[in-house]
Amino acid sequence: MDEDLSNSGTKNKGAVSQAWTRLSQWYQGVVDRTVPWQKGRWLAAFFLILGFLARVVFAQGWYIVTYALGIYHLNLFIAFLTPKIDPAMDFDAEDNGPELPTRANEEFRPFIRRLPEFKFWYSVTRSTVIGFICTFFECFNIPVFWPILVMYFITLFCITMKRQIKHMIKYRYLPFTHGKPKYQGHEDQGKVIISK
Repeated sequence: MDEDLSNSGTKNKGAVSQAWTRLSQWYQGVVDRTVPWQKGRWLAAFFLILGFLARVVFAQGWYIVTYALGIYHLNLFIAFLTPKIDPAMDFDAEDNGPELPTRANEEFRPFIRRLPEFKFWYSVTRSTVIGFICTFFECFNIPVFWPILVMYFITLFCITMKRQIKHMIKYRYLPFTHGKPKYQGHEDQGKVIISK
């Protein structure tokens, strides 16, 4: 009798585990299919954030949730702007530190972000959905004087962006590809040259 109960418990755990695995695979497939549609993803995230802000404004509450979400999005944005290998932490003994190439004969080092664009979008979208869900629970509606939070956020944003811009100027990198010059090299003609 005890063996039958343990077998049925094991089967139920196996069925739940299998269902969870299938659901997570389906979800990952949906997320993976959105990779090529960068503009559409960001447009959807923008409307999601606007919907969240409209919910907060019309409900007149959940300012702490909004502040926490703003701080989290600011941290994600800074990670998006920062190179994966921070030049400030990678000093050589001979010079002041590594720099991006400035002449044509120097080694090409592409800008690799600490937080890739897709993960940035995914984290922004997921956190906004979580914040939106939090607005339906009264326990997260902590009464605060919201203008103070707005001032804190603006101050923090300005200080953080000033530090990031100084970092970009000091180590001479630009994290965006729009507007950068594109160099035309010699194209591979597919010819095979045999040296004697």
